[in-house]
Amino acid sequence: MTDIVHPTPSTGQIVSPPLRWVRWWLGKLVIATWLLLGVGAATRVMNAGLACPDWPLCYGQLIPSYMNLQVFLEWFHRLDAALVGMTTIGIVIGCWYYRQLLPPWLPWAASFALLLVLFQAVLGGLTVIELLRFDIVEAHLAIAFLFFGTLVAIACMLAEYHDNTNSKPLPLISLIATVLVYLQCLLGGLVASRWALHQCFYGKQLCGVLNSHIIGVFPATIATVVLVVWANKTVTLASKLRRLSGYIAFTLLLQILLGLAAFHFRLQVPPLTVAHHITGAALFGLLIAFTVFAYRASFHVFFNKIT
Repeated sequence: MTDIVHPTPSTGQIVSPPLRWVRWWLGKLVIATWLLLGVGAATRVMNAGLACPDWPLCYGQLIPSYMNLQVFLEWFHRLDAALVGMTTIGIVIGCWYYRQLLPPWLPWAASFALLLVLFQAVLGGLTVIELLRFDIVEAHLAIAFLFFGTLVAIACMLAEYHDNTNSKPLPLISLIATVLVYLQCLLGGLVASRWALHQCFYGKQLCGVLNSHIIGVFPATIATVVLVVWANKTVTLASKLRRLSGYIAFTLLLQILLGLAAFHFRLQVPPLTVAHHITGAALFGLLIAFTVFAYRASFHVFFNKIT
């Protein structure tokens, strides 16, 4: 890789090859992490969390000789997580090596993402060692979403974006919606990790956990709907924010429908539960993207200086 820089066709802004490289790998890593969240959800709903009784190996082997669906899910989940971790390490090394050709904040942001994925690996090991203790499982999920959100935020900060939309409430509304959706995703993970739906319906226990998740739907949905309506009233049709608001509206509707279907079938249809989980992650990622771009649009002078 050379230090030659090239102007982007759309803006004439100079972009170094290392920046192009980081953008490309970050995009792939965002998708890989989103899929990893889906694999983790499948591992949980298929009761495969302890299919490999040891860690980090599986039955003492890198590739276990015994393999059924549950063992495969747990083993593949670990393999996928390792690939995500190694890719993150590669991006961090590249960011520090080429730091003079990149935004000054980028190596630090990438390093923060690496700390999250390392912490996530430790929690992944503890979930096995502590036999799926629910608080560790919940922390594992919380850090996974935070890592995914950090990657999305970094990618959006590096993306080419030129919009002078000045709708000051939008960034704040979007941030509130993002936080509420994040908390709702964690409540959903708590319901799943403690089997609260089954315990409430069949044993009259943990109904408070289940009801908290159901009640949490309303503030998260209201904040997201307000964001979409406000964006459609104040943002031009050509704006990226307008397009993102459409994706958010569609994903929110799909998430609600999947949630109702999963509830109706008492979480007994694993593909529905997994789809509900990854759609929630997609909604969270879209809201982070909207938040970053809304802040960049409203405070473009400041963001032009740091990027």
